[in-house]
Amino acid sequence: MTDGSNMYHYVEIRLADGDTAKVRVDRRLWKSVEAGDRIVKRPGADPEKA
Repeated sequence: MTDGSNMYHYVEIRLADGDTAKVRVDRRLWKSVEAGDRIVKRPGADPEKA
């Protein structure tokens, strides 16, 4: 039985220029984000819901 420590959560995001990227996020953000939500990544900080 695994302890879940190796479980990663990814979201596919559309960047401002139209490109897409697959980004790893923490569990808290993963559970709160829905399709159409905006995510902001500031330098030196974790991604967060805007």
